[in-house]
Amino acid sequence: MCQPILQAKSLKKSFGDNQAVKNISFEIARGEIFGLLGPNGAGKTTTISMLAGLLEADGGQVKVAGLEMGLNANRVKAKIGLVPQELALYPTLSAYDNLLFFGRIYGLKGKQLRQRVAEVLEIVGLSERAKDRIDSYSGGMKRRVNIAAGLLHKPEILFLDEPTVGVDPQSRNAIFESIEALNKDGLTIIYTTHYMEEAERLCNRIAIIDKGEIIALDTLSGLIRQLGGGLVRVGLYNGKAEQVYEEVSHMPAALEVNRLDGEIIVKARETRSALIDILDITHKLDAQVTALEILEPNLENVFLHLTGKSLRD
Repeated sequence: MCQPILQAKSLKKSFGDNQAVKNISFEIARGEIFGLLGPNGAGKTTTISMLAGLLEADGGQVKVAGLEMGLNANRVKAKIGLVPQELALYPTLSAYDNLLFFGRIYGLKGKQLRQRVAEVLEIVGLSERAKDRIDSYSGGMKRRVNIAAGLLHKPEILFLDEPTVGVDPQSRNAIFESIEALNKDGLTIIYTTHYMEEAERLCNRIAIIDKGEIIALDTLSGLIRQLGGGLVRVGLYNGKAEQVYEEVSHMPAALEVNRLDGEIIVKARETRSALIDILDITHKLDAQVTALEILEPNLENVFLHLTGKSLRD
């Protein structure tokens, strides 16, 4: 990996008895799109808030471009653009006037400010609607103005926290195109989502986060390779699940076998061979099969394999 622009080491955060983030560590290379993929409540937003300096960690360290957050907070924050889940816009002002306001907060003024507002509106595809009030915009258009606000000061790294929640398909695609164009120009992006297809489309590497912990981190192809040939999912009705599990665990075609709430999930070298063996075992043991499914290698099934649940459970 290239020289990292961001380093997170042993980050921890608790809210009362709830450990929201548990000892998370990773590095992000300059110029990559790094995805944090996980269900709602997994710790994505808390992690982003610590990385961006909005939330003080209970333990651990964050460095951005070699600068430690705690010792150089103002210098670090100047390198960061943050686009939060919640919209931070004034509804009765136009998009243009909203961006003028936020640009002044960043210290921009005069011709430089007006030029930069025009540039970011072009980036998010809203130049023609620049003078319209925000409350006349669709949800997706508001999200795009939110992104534009995070770009005004030309950050080196942009945090996007669930930027497509509640967005129509047309605006979602416009957001994707803007992100891809920004990254092509060299911007480093950290992207949190609970949508598999977004991580698959956008991210160079993906960290899967669940219950405050990173449980896998790799490229998309690297994560998918973890599944071998795929998964076979078997639901059982009668009291033979333990016996089936024991026999399936010794199948030559099985790389790994797990029991989850009346189901057996088999990580297989080759799914068809595993399926034939499983049917032989259930027939021999007179076990009643209620469900049988072959899950081909993809990111959604990686998540199922690692957590025992689908992402939207």
